[in-house]
Amino acid sequence: MGSVWFRLPRSVSLILMLMGLGLTVRLLPYLAPIHAQDLLQDQQAVTLRDRHGLLLGTLLSRDQEHTMAVALDQISPLLIQAVLAAEDGRFYDHGALDLRAIARAVLEAVAARQVVSGASTITMQLARMLHPSPRTWVGKLQEIWDSWRLTAGMSKDDILMAYLNRLPMGGNIYGVEAAARIYFGTSARELNLAQASLLAALPNDPNHLNPYDHWSALKRRQRYVLAQMVQDGYLTSAQADRAAMTAVALQPRQQGILAAPHFLFWLARQLPPQHPSQIRTTLDLPLQTFVETQVQQVLQSLTVHNVHQAAVLVVDNHSGEVLAYVGSPDYFADTQLGRNDGVQALRQPGSTLKPFVYELALERRVIRPNTVLADVPTYYAIPGAQLYSPSDYSETFQGPVRVRVALANSLNIPAVRVLERLGVPVFLERLRHLGFEHLTHSPDYYGLGLVLGSGEVSLWELTRAYVTLANQGQALPLVATRAVALPSASPPQPMPQAATWALITHMLSDPHARAKAFGVTSLLSLPFPAAVKTGTSSDYRDTWTVGFTTDYTVAVWVGNFNGDRMLQVSGITGAAPLWHRIMLHLHEHQEPEAFALPDGLVQRPVCALSGRRPTPACAAVVQEYFYPEDLSTYEQQPDTFYQGTGASTEGNAYQLNLPDEYNEWLTRQPYSISSEAGLKIIAPQNGDTFLLYPTASANPGSQRLEFKLAAESQTAVEWQLNGQPLAGQAGSSVFWPLRPGTWRLTAKRGKDQDQVQFQVISATDLPRSPRRGFAITPNR
Repeated sequence: MGSVWFRLPRSVSLILMLMGLGLTVRLLPYLAPIHAQDLLQDQQAVTLRDRHGLLLGTLLSRDQEHTMAVALDQISPLLIQAVLAAEDGRFYDHGALDLRAIARAVLEAVAARQVVSGASTITMQLARMLHPSPRTWVGKLQEIWDSWRLTAGMSKDDILMAYLNRLPMGGNIYGVEAAARIYFGTSARELNLAQASLLAALPNDPNHLNPYDHWSALKRRQRYVLAQMVQDGYLTSAQADRAAMTAVALQPRQQGILAAPHFLFWLARQLPPQHPSQIRTTLDLPLQTFVETQVQQVLQSLTVHNVHQAAVLVVDNHSGEVLAYVGSPDYFADTQLGRNDGVQALRQPGSTLKPFVYELALERRVIRPNTVLADVPTYYAIPGAQLYSPSDYSETFQGPVRVRVALANSLNIPAVRVLERLGVPVFLERLRHLGFEHLTHSPDYYGLGLVLGSGEVSLWELTRAYVTLANQGQALPLVATRAVALPSASPPQPMPQAATWALITHMLSDPHARAKAFGVTSLLSLPFPAAVKTGTSSDYRDTWTVGFTTDYTVAVWVGNFNGDRMLQVSGITGAAPLWHRIMLHLHEHQEPEAFALPDGLVQRPVCALSGRRPTPACAAVVQEYFYPEDLSTYEQQPDTFYQGTGASTEGNAYQLNLPDEYNEWLTRQPYSISSEAGLKIIAPQNGDTFLLYPTASANPGSQRLEFKLAAESQTAVEWQLNGQPLAGQAGSSVFWPLRPGTWRLTAKRGKDQDQVQFQVISATDLPRSPRRGFAITPNR
């Protein structure tokens, strides 16, 4: 039997094709649905308050919009009903499109020969918010397509929540939560009927219904919203009338930022993507205001010294909470680079890192608390560069100084000597453990200058390290918010040996130890226990004062953002006045407790000059801490700085006997620091070798060598070379024409004498002559 073919009429085939095409088009959105997680608003505006709930400011999202997304159950049902009544009364009864509304709009347009009312649903409006398109047929098709995709991937509640969080509410305010807080100072959940109906009226024409500028027009639109709510059965007419008559107070126009702008913008960058729209910070607004005022006042007094910027950070030592954060004197002063954040900017820290090198050296027993360091002219060979010769701010040298004195007076050369013994790599690793995350270069890059500020750190990092010091090595991350955890790039690590950290605190809080450089009653001295360290970078470009009590750490930077030099402004004259004022204010009502003493260490008297157990010759005795294991050495080791010279009419006589490394320093002293009974040759030094050039041999006396004593002598001195007196030479400094040979130089004064041996070699006896300019070469 043959097959039978049925041929459908062409009109039926066309209808079936169109139906198939329509069905295909309608099903396609399910292959590309838009899900709720695709619409998460992670770039939201955030309102920040201080620790007491006082408003600091509201920051816009990164696209400069006030946006605060909330869940549907955090929005007042009254507001939801008002929006549904005003925008889409049958929202829960239709799909992406409201065919009934479309039919009605078409009939009205045909009858009136113009568009009378729209038929856009809430879903279509949301689609237009997500992908704005021109009001053309192509744009309308795009809107319908996106509406279908939304319906395919989201529930009605999800669509409504996304819509309410994106509604344009006037100006750059988006979403009902942001509008409720900005206009009425409350959350969307707490809105009353009058407030809710006003907000529901706004999206119809946000610019021309702005409550600050078009209150009457907004009230007329409110009545329409209330009427629709009555029509939809949400309200009675009496309730609508009462709501329309209810007085509503608007919040003042907010300027956004009320205080601490640098802090607010820094904090906003740290917030995780899904953060709440309201954040309680740790900042103390009254303290912040005080610090900002003091910054401006102090800088005004320093303007004549070319000082224009400052930054301050105040931290609670017990919790690590940031209480005040000032990045510049005026954030909005663009011509003064006010937007630069001095708390986060990288600057050279000067001497503020010295406490940490001394702590680590003490911890590793590279030095002891009673160690004496030589603050004398010192030279370090740097490959490929000139000799490195550190000097102090005062450009003077103190000679022998104990660790306490060296640290408290911020002496550079002793700190460099300690770092040389400790090793730059070891110190750099410790600084990184303390949270100095920007010290990323190699140890060779920084060199010995690391302890003097050759690296760059931020005030934030420096404060964090000093908080660790204030807590005896117990590291605390700095905290900026009460409830939202912020990511930490490199959290500080706890440090061992609390006693050593307490010892450094004891040294930094000792006003007598720093008296040589700062005086006992300087700005670093407070009427309560406080440890403090200053710093000045090279060429006076940065000045610092960082200090703490048991309760607070205050860190201050003063300088210029453009790198200009200040005019002879140091840490004590630039940053210290500001630090002093803030510290007094913090403890105005309650003094801090005393610092904890170094646990496990014991005090013993030492000679102030030598750091050893005092002898009758010691002119000044002070107390110093010792590790218990060093007590036997303390009892047994003699004081080598003083040497007995026998009996005198007044008892035993002593002379100061400093090691040879102090000889050059002794030559620079304008007066004697030795006992009159002592005698010491400081030039030449024992074992030196000098070269004599042929031209000098042909011209006797052209090359001379100075013989010099450590101090001026009030009586005649007899000089001898190889036992033979030098005729006519009896002063503390004499010159002798060089002659080849090995020589024994003796200086005598009464019963006192000193002797050194040196050698003079003719340059012609050498295999090759040394470079010119080195005619006299001491062996040092």
